[in-house]
Amino acid sequence: MPFLGQDWRSPGWIWEKTEEGWKRTVFFGHELADNNKEIELKELCNENHENLLVGDMCELTTKKRKKDLYNNNTKSQFDFRDKWIYVHRGSTKERHGYCTLGEAFNRLDFSSAIQDLRRFNYVAKLFQLIAKSQLTSLSGAAQKNYFNILEKIVRKVLDEHCNPRLIKELLQDLSSTLHSLTVGMGKSVLVGNDNVWLCRLETILNWQQQLSNLQFPKQLSNGVTFSDLPLQMQNKILYKFSDAYDIINLGQATPTLQVLSEDRKLWKKLCQFHFSEKQFRRNLVLTESNNVDWKLMYFTLQKYYPKREQYGDTLHFCKHCSILFWKDCGHPCTSSDPDNCLMPVSPQHFIDLFKF
Repeated sequence: MPFLGQDWRSPGWIWEKTEEGWKRTVFFGHELADNNKEIELKELCNENHENLLVGDMCELTTKKRKKDLYNNNTKSQFDFRDKWIYVHRGSTKERHGYCTLGEAFNRLDFSSAIQDLRRFNYVAKLFQLIAKSQLTSLSGAAQKNYFNILEKIVRKVLDEHCNPRLIKELLQDLSSTLHSLTVGMGKSVLVGNDNVWLCRLETILNWQQQLSNLQFPKQLSNGVTFSDLPLQMQNKILYKFSDAYDIINLGQATPTLQVLSEDRKLWKKLCQFHFSEKQFRRNLVLTESNNVDWKLMYFTLQKYYPKREQYGDTLHFCKHCSILFWKDCGHPCTSSDPDNCLMPVSPQHFIDLFKF
């Protein structure tokens, strides 16, 4: 038989001694904010004392209002002091709740990580991988935190114009996944009401429209511009790029950069950076003069092999303590040589750590 009474672990009612005896006091409405004004149960009843349950109803109402007010005013429900988490290979009753992907997602403070330019691309790539395959494995609270942080990411791109192409790809993958889950498979695989997910889909479409209409402001400067640099220096800057699309986009700026972006040695260096020699020897693309077309070979290789990932800062895993953490935040390591126990974790490796 279900227990319908008040939870016995609660602190109990609030009583006040009066001349007529002890009377219970309750909080009502917006007066919860200061907790100073108390209303007696007698004042909440009518003159004929017909509404005998008004005290209980008022308390339930105020509890719900207080909870709704907290949820509406709080973007993220999680504010953990320790920005690290134990990762255990074996699942036990005591530790399983702290080894899930959703728990790690909430504890590692991605909301603050996106403000760091070195970690922004890392978090965006991780969000893209979660959107593709791991969205249904997140709990309801973790899904809410996911979309709250995603809103901050989109807002940062719109305000600071940083790497919009990566966020466009993220939103496209997320939109495709949500459409297939809501329309193709139904709500049984998602946590929450259908209307909530339809509103989220509508929000994603709105973000995509804003990113499509994003225009970079022209910066008026009387100093030295990129085009004023010597050709040798411009060429060295191009060699620092690890993304082929960035090289192509930069080459469309001026005729000089167009010539530099088509440099055969530049694309050869890019192929050697992302792929092994064994890989591009198997897929040689030759021109009519029997020379290797390195640019065409790069786009051929990326269809069959994953590209090398490069980030300014990543999460780290301590092999001695089995702890996942941001390196700047640290963790309580018990090893005598902590530096030799650290291992950088890629976004895909992060997801693989929580696959049991």
